[in-house]
Amino acid sequence: MVIFGIVCALAARLAPLGEQGAETGMWYSIVPPLLAIVLAFLTHHVLPSLGIAIVVGGMLTAVPQNPASAAAWLEGFKTVGAHLANTVTDKTNLTILAFVPPIFVMVEVVIASGGFRGIILWLLKWVKGRKSAQAATALMGILCFIDDYTNAIIVGSMMQPITDRFRVSREKLAFLVDATSAPIAGLAVVSTWIAYEVSLLGAVGQELGIEKSGYSMFFDALSFRFYCLLMIVFVFVHILAGRDFGPMKNSEDLAKTGGLPEEGETSSPKVTADSRATTAAQGSGRALNALIPLAGLLLFHFTGLWFDGTSKLEKDMLEWQTQSLTTAVENMPPRPVDIDSLSPASWIYWREVIGHAHNSPLVLACAALFGLTLALLCGRLFGSLDIAIAYRCFCRGVWRAAIPIVILILAWSLKNCCDSLKTGKFLTTILADRVSPYWFPPILFLVASVTSFATGTSYGTMAILIPTAIPIAFALDGQAYGLTTMISVGAVLDGAIFGDHCSPISDTTIMSSIASSCDLIEHVRTQLPYSLFVAGLALVCAYLPSALGLAPGWSFLLAVLIMGCFFAALAQGKRRTSR
Repeated sequence: MVIFGIVCALAARLAPLGEQGAETGMWYSIVPPLLAIVLAFLTHHVLPSLGIAIVVGGMLTAVPQNPASAAAWLEGFKTVGAHLANTVTDKTNLTILAFVPPIFVMVEVVIASGGFRGIILWLLKWVKGRKSAQAATALMGILCFIDDYTNAIIVGSMMQPITDRFRVSREKLAFLVDATSAPIAGLAVVSTWIAYEVSLLGAVGQELGIEKSGYSMFFDALSFRFYCLLMIVFVFVHILAGRDFGPMKNSEDLAKTGGLPEEGETSSPKVTADSRATTAAQGSGRALNALIPLAGLLLFHFTGLWFDGTSKLEKDMLEWQTQSLTTAVENMPPRPVDIDSLSPASWIYWREVIGHAHNSPLVLACAALFGLTLALLCGRLFGSLDIAIAYRCFCRGVWRAAIPIVILILAWSLKNCCDSLKTGKFLTTILADRVSPYWFPPILFLVASVTSFATGTSYGTMAILIPTAIPIAFALDGQAYGLTTMISVGAVLDGAIFGDHCSPISDTTIMSSIASSCDLIEHVRTQLPYSLFVAGLALVCAYLPSALGLAPGWSFLLAVLIMGCFFAALAQGKRRTSR
């Protein structure tokens, strides 16, 4: 409550007055997301926290202008209903929600047919302890770089029984899944994120007269994506060091002493010596029950993105050629990518194709249905899956999917509430114009982090800050595309992912916790110190030195060196304690 009051007081003190304040958002626009976060941490219950925040946000859209009017209060309740209605009628939201139940049902079918158990038995030949179990999880997260949702669901569901066996806490599993989903997808030059990032950069570049494509700006900023790069390094360094800190250490210590949930509390069966003996004879067949559906899901997703991306590129080229027949050359937009001129063997080809796929949620939903179909067929052909078991798997999967669906609906409704109150614009306005060129990129990283954490969306944060903050960086560079602009692009993209990574109302955070069978608030509470540590390194050891002129490679090495010293100090402290 003290923190809540202090933040609100600072927002009111810094808020612009008059017409400018009305255009950029009032100080109380921060109340709904801040209230949701505070209540979630206080009560450990996400659903009522989100619900209360949405109701308060709806009231704030109408009541402050006329608090004594009953009509204003009624309008506030109508606004709450409108936010929820807009969420459940949005086409993109519905396609994402359509992806959730088939995935959970597929996981249940694969478990019931022994597929995951077969994979576990194979992985156990290579996974010999807690470190190798965690390293295998991180490597799988990096390999599933195409999409963050697919990453979270597949890696979390598949690795949970293995990490359970070696007494790795569910909180650690959820962190590893979350830390290798959005950070990897945001960096990958072939992913479902690239088109969105590049389109925003291309639009602002065209507006500012920068003679570079969106892809060129993305690659220029890639060496300044310090948070994402350092998070990947942190994941492996802390696994190799075998040292945890903060709430995660308590969770890991509890797991080591047998404090994992019982078998009835998880959807994935534990692997015991008896189960290993029972499935040894059928290991290959049972492994196929998981490998074929998962491979089918990934291949369908990849193929669907290819069809979607190529059709979009061909359509853009056809429209450009048609327009060129009736439009003067100087008035023509930039020539789109000619997909026929690129070789399918080049990574540029796949980067362009997958980057221009604009129906990725629909492709993902269809891929989930395809994977479920394959799981049912494999269960019948290679296992003993009958109709009764399949029906129970369907009921369990739909029931498990109900909670994340409700949470996602409420989280998106809160985002709609923040959009109507102009929360992102308000945060940008009060912080963006108060720094020098050297301080602007680090401050922009903080602004993007706070905005993303408060709104629970990295995409929304990018959409707000790239068009508004990059022109400021361009002006600070002397109306030229220089160092400040390039670092600022990286700071926005990284800050958006960092805040989204930590926020309890983020869809990727929710997906990671559900797929790992970990309580959402515990997931956020345990991973927050890790994310803050990496973000602090990125800010102090990378963004600040780079803004002052240090080469990004040296800034990155400096941050990695300090990270290594930190874990060495943890190890030394543990030795002294043990003595």
